[in-house]
Amino acid sequence: MVSDPRATALRSDLRSDTRRTHAVRDAAMSGSGATSGPRSLIGDSWRRVRAHGLDPSGAPEVAPLSQSDLQARRERSQLRDLLPQLREHLRPAGDAAGQALVVSDAEGRVLWREGSTAVSRYADRLGFVGGSAWTEGNVGTNAIGTCIVTGSPIHIHAAEHFAQSHTAWTCAAAPLKDPVTGRLLGVVDLSGPARTGHANTLSLVTVAARLAEAEVRAAHQDRLNALRAFASPLLAKVGGKALALTPDGTAAAVTGLVAPTQIALPDAMTAGDQWVPALGMVRAEPLPGGWLLRVLEGDAPDPDSATSLLLDLSASEPSVEVTGASSVWTHRPSPRHAEILLALVRHRDGRSAAQLADDLFGDRSRTVTVRAEMSRLRRTLGPMLVQRPYRLADNVDARLVLPDEPLELLPGSTAPVVTALRA
Repeated sequence: MVSDPRATALRSDLRSDTRRTHAVRDAAMSGSGATSGPRSLIGDSWRRVRAHGLDPSGAPEVAPLSQSDLQARRERSQLRDLLPQLREHLRPAGDAAGQALVVSDAEGRVLWREGSTAVSRYADRLGFVGGSAWTEGNVGTNAIGTCIVTGSPIHIHAAEHFAQSHTAWTCAAAPLKDPVTGRLLGVVDLSGPARTGHANTLSLVTVAARLAEAEVRAAHQDRLNALRAFASPLLAKVGGKALALTPDGTAAAVTGLVAPTQIALPDAMTAGDQWVPALGMVRAEPLPGGWLLRVLEGDAPDPDSATSLLLDLSASEPSVEVTGASSVWTHRPSPRHAEILLALVRHRDGRSAAQLADDLFGDRSRTVTVRAEMSRLRRTLGPMLVQRPYRLADNVDARLVLPDEPLELLPGSTAPVVTALRA
């Protein structure tokens, strides 16, 4: 039997990479500094994990969800309908390599894990089971947990894991995001013993995630078309200003006003009178597949009345709570919008487009990107944001909540306004 020289070279490179990760980890954990440090994203993750108080020499144990709770999460997950496609794209490669296909929710809870008996037994010994929480704070640096923090595809091999018990493991993960709202839906991952690692695994997982997101977009378009067909005749009979929105705030049909294509709705949308910053007071009525909002112009709150904005960055996902004249409105901003709001809360006198570009990118020339993002953010917060310069309106009482541990402030962000606060 003639061996394949390319396969032999790949195995040799894999063994070399594995030895290198162990040498780097041993030096870093002992503080000897005898070798170069880990990759920057691994070093950043290790610092975050240390802040959680995890012991690198231990074997983290996190109790999984009960079977009933796990099943309930599976039923609620938008990823359930994508599972057949993920299996089609990733199971053959995973089975051939001796790796498991894993899908988690946005909180890092393992919803599905599929693979051969051998790799499943190994994963069981690590506690990598359905319902387990595979976050950095629970089990240390790992592809799923670190992917959730950074929002980017990542491959973590062998001793790049923080926990000693995981250093014989390799994993590649990519985020699955809602292409309409940008929210994280979950993570798709291929994992197995370190000897099963391959340079192409991360690319394969990333492509599978992008194809799944395309399915989400297509399904959203189908729902939007169905709502538009139902709501358009209805709006033709409605007097005044009204619009039909999908649950994520996409406008399907509008009458009496020029509305943006996307409106941020309260996280807990209910029927009845609501305050939506981009529209003012509205009366919400449920429709099949969405909401009908009638703008109550005569009942709009006084624009000069006191309004408070609470930007909470203390949790893993940023949130904004706005208290208006007659109601409270909550919203989960994108990471970029959270960075912008952080800059505006810290600089109440306002920021020019060039200054915001410096805050976000460290590059004052990126004003076109800043203006586009501010336009999107103003659709969400309406008159609470003003321009020339960009700033929060004078009547807005803004408050900021930061995490106790500075390294946990928007950990996936590289914006200078964030890194300066971490320091």
